[in-house]
Amino acid sequence: MSHSADTPLDPQAQTVKPSDPESTADYEDSLGEADFDDEDFEGEDLEDLEDLEDLEDLESDELTLENEASLNPVLEVEAEYTVTDDKAGQRIDKLAAELFADHSRSQLQEWLKSGNLTVNGEVEKPKYRVRVGDKLLLQAKLEQHGTDEPEDIALDIMYEDDSVLVINKPVGMVVHPGAGNWTGTLVNGLLYHYPNQAHLPRAGLVHRIDKNTSGLLVIGKTKAAQMELQDQLRDKTVYRHYQCIVAGDVASLKRQRTIDAPIGRHRTQRTKMTVSSVGKPAVTHIMNITALNDNYSLLDVQLETGRTHQIRVHLSHIGHPIIGDDVYGNRQQLRAGLTPEQREAIQKFPRQALHAYQLGFVHPETGEDIEVTAPLPDDIIKLAEILSE
Repeated sequence: MSHSADTPLDPQAQTVKPSDPESTADYEDSLGEADFDDEDFEGEDLEDLEDLEDLEDLESDELTLENEASLNPVLEVEAEYTVTDDKAGQRIDKLAAELFADHSRSQLQEWLKSGNLTVNGEVEKPKYRVRVGDKLLLQAKLEQHGTDEPEDIALDIMYEDDSVLVINKPVGMVVHPGAGNWTGTLVNGLLYHYPNQAHLPRAGLVHRIDKNTSGLLVIGKTKAAQMELQDQLRDKTVYRHYQCIVAGDVASLKRQRTIDAPIGRHRTQRTKMTVSSVGKPAVTHIMNITALNDNYSLLDVQLETGRTHQIRVHLSHIGHPIIGDDVYGNRQQLRAGLTPEQREAIQKFPRQALHAYQLGFVHPETGEDIEVTAPLPDDIIKLAEILSE
């Protein structure tokens, strides 16, 4: 799926290449290749591990779908039903969705095709219309992935069907359990509201955003949908737009509309990332720039790749850090000409002013182009209003 933003890239835009990591303002040390695990982030600093190459880096934590299946217990599913007069004439796929409502329609469709759901011992097409006395038999196995517990956590659902779920994650919610954050995560909430997600790796997660970034996440509700969406991330047919408030004027930002600078782990500060000549390729596009005042702007940013903390690292690298980013931008956030109220709003903003507001993908079942948008949260709107005064 191709995607063009309302504001095209400036044809005169410069592409920012990485500077020598030894001379950058943010980092005194170049990248090292020391291994690390999710525990190094203490469950809260994983912003954008959408790219499957990054997922493969977390070998101690991110198991592949195939490997994880072999490590988890199997749930036997067995049910049968004999068609009565009032059900006769219905399509088998629709009747199955009614009878076996604990399973999604997409999952039942898969079982019809695989022979796990039969009619009179035979495999039938989804459009088969049942007759009185037909015997439906469901025999299947579901792997139970992980030991995370369900919790009654409210979820802000922006899109849902039988195959896909898109959640607007609030600030402060960790995506999945990890060191220091074993409860209260999105995965715990998914397992409560959607018990069948227990049979998918990481409850169907396809990608993640960090604890203090708000916005959209897509989740597969079946194994086939989860794997297809992960393939789309690899093939870049999923597009992700973020909005953020940065320290920077429009003229300076226009000169750096595409940031092409490899990102890797910092050699000595293992929870930080850095631009480095030996990092992995990383490309960020600034699609639209809205001036809030002479020195601060609201950006629409599109990810081409999904490296850890990519947007935060890239914007800091070009000298325009995200407001509230106490890891990559504190020293550069305060610019000249601020009123006392504006200065206080910047200094006290409690998280990076970054929101994943738009997500587009090809529906894994229908092939339809899906686009979901989540409005800016109130805290970023308030900050923008103060800086615009």
